[in-house]
Amino acid sequence: MPFKTFAKGLAAGLLAAVAATAALADYPEKPVTMIIPLGAGGSHDLNARVIASVLPTYLGQPVIVQLMPGSAGQIGTSAAAEAPADGYTILFTQNFIDQLQQHVAELPYDPNEAFVAVARTNFAAPSVIVRSDSEFATMDALLASAKADPGAMTFGHSGNWGAFMVPGAMMFNAAGTMPTLVPHKGGGPAMQALLAGDVDVSLAFDSVIASQGDAVRPLLTLDREAHYEGVPTAAEAGLEGLEDTSIMHRVVLVHRDTPPEALDKLRAAFVAMQEDKTYQKLLSSLGENAAFMGGAEYEPVRAAQGEAYGTLVRTLTGQ
Repeated sequence: MPFKTFAKGLAAGLLAAVAATAALADYPEKPVTMIIPLGAGGSHDLNARVIASVLPTYLGQPVIVQLMPGSAGQIGTSAAAEAPADGYTILFTQNFIDQLQQHVAELPYDPNEAFVAVARTNFAAPSVIVRSDSEFATMDALLASAKADPGAMTFGHSGNWGAFMVPGAMMFNAAGTMPTLVPHKGGGPAMQALLAGDVDVSLAFDSVIASQGDAVRPLLTLDREAHYEGVPTAAEAGLEGLEDTSIMHRVVLVHRDTPPEALDKLRAAFVAMQEDKTYQKLLSSLGENAAFMGGAEYEPVRAAQGEAYGTLVRTLTGQ
């Protein structure tokens, strides 16, 4: 090969490498899309509005929220898995979709090979709720009715094997009964079904319960600590061992093949946002905690969840 030809090829290669490095250094150069695999009106939707309003200050580009509910979270999750691994599509999801679904459905991706954690923004424990005009004033009354007429009670949840179906089913199972389970495309639709009288009971997180004013009544909180005055925890109601499996972690994921420089910038932006006074105020107004966990720290937690959920599914299905 003539030296001039070799030199030109080498120079072109170096220029391409420099251009690629510069492009990564400039990330992000356009808006970032945040896919939510759940419906409107749920706690993820509410939290995403807060994130999308504050994160651009630290990321340097707008964040566009895209709701993609359906198939127990798999429509949106699959779309994120198929998106280019360039850091411009992130997934705002939760642990039941991320790590449990692999044990109950044939997925077109492996969650641990497809995604890596950017951040665990916070976590939430659900409460059992009924309409404020419901005949059930206490959890004891609700369970007594469910046991007296098995299957007659309807429990509306946010999707099969999701953040409400799993703790709800475990709770009723621990109580020795099981209502008819009615799936919906997220917590928002499940709440609307409850308010419309289409179901008797549901679960919700604090931010969504607060947004309903006096329209709903909490009967039980699936947490170690009480969230509402006069409303018992699971342990206080005699339903032991439900707290850990009931917690929902709100998680931001990105394609695992995303360039390290882009992943680092995303992670750094979420870390910086935690100190933002507006972000803290908006989260507090929703009734949400700010129990942040960085992506690298959350990764081993994800792996442990996957193993634990395998055991949980076998327990619920009797396999």
